[in-house]
Amino acid sequence: MKKRALITGITGQDGSYLAELLLDEGYEVFGMVRRSSTVTFERIAHLQDRISTVFADLLDQASLIEILRQTKPDEVYNLAAQSFVPTSFSQPVLTGEVTALGVTRILDAVRLVNPEIRFYQASSSEMFGKVVEVPQSEATPFYPRSPYGVAKLYGHWLTINYRESYDLHATSGILFNHESPRRGLEFVTRKITHGVARIKLGMDTELRLGNLEAQRDWGFAGDYVKAMYLMLQQDSPDDYVVSTGETHTVREFCEIAFDRVGLNWEDHVVVDEAFFRPAEVDLLIGDPKKATEKLGWTAETSFPALVNMMVDADMDFLQGRLSGLA
Repeated sequence: MKKRALITGITGQDGSYLAELLLDEGYEVFGMVRRSSTVTFERIAHLQDRISTVFADLLDQASLIEILRQTKPDEVYNLAAQSFVPTSFSQPVLTGEVTALGVTRILDAVRLVNPEIRFYQASSSEMFGKVVEVPQSEATPFYPRSPYGVAKLYGHWLTINYRESYDLHATSGILFNHESPRRGLEFVTRKITHGVARIKLGMDTELRLGNLEAQRDWGFAGDYVKAMYLMLQQDSPDDYVVSTGETHTVREFCEIAFDRVGLNWEDHVVVDEAFFRPAEVDLLIGDPKKATEKLGWTAETSFPALVNMMVDADMDFLQGRLSGLA
């Protein structure tokens, strides 16, 4: 029989890439979405005839128990969250309810319905925050600098607690920043590449950004979902840092993105303090040694290739829209 997987947050960037991977591996895939008047399926539109959509909410444990009973998954990938860091400052309680307590609800649903289910929790490099060592590994102490980072840390430790208390196959992937053309426009990487395309096509003249010196370990989301899958194929659950092991500044991202379309970034980028965080995370760089040694995983897409991929996709998207208006 086919293996079954349930993905929360399937309509997001990671959920769409993970669904593609699991389908290629021969899985029957169920995607959890919240009931609302407007559900965005654009990232998984090409998969909708191959996956099954189920309705539940991380705020409602009864609905989670019901879909686990209905779908009978072998694996659950919990990717759903309020994941935009700036929003976590303006909506900290909602972020806690979804990103922290939501993990409790789904883990407890797994415990109650079928403790043999293998569980993946999407942890985050934002848990390291004000880093105490460079690079950051699974043993690095945490120091989150946002309500989002704090909420992710709660979910991370709860996953460990349920693993140790109830002998669940519960694993956390501490993923560093991972991007793609499917990234939301509110995230700085996509904001840059979309802004570059708009400027190149004469739709804008400037791009307003916050801290250009912030350093991140950026990889390709399509590579990172492979690590998620590999984690749940292991005999024993564990926690893994998933990263490239390289760090780059927002400034570098801008340089490569504007250069892709033959423009000078300094002619168009404006630093705007409105986009600075109340508490900044200055430097994140992961040590993926454990994932490499135990999972056989390494990042395949280089930083310049990632930036160029995103710029090209936004150019194609906007040129298509413009030609449709002509």
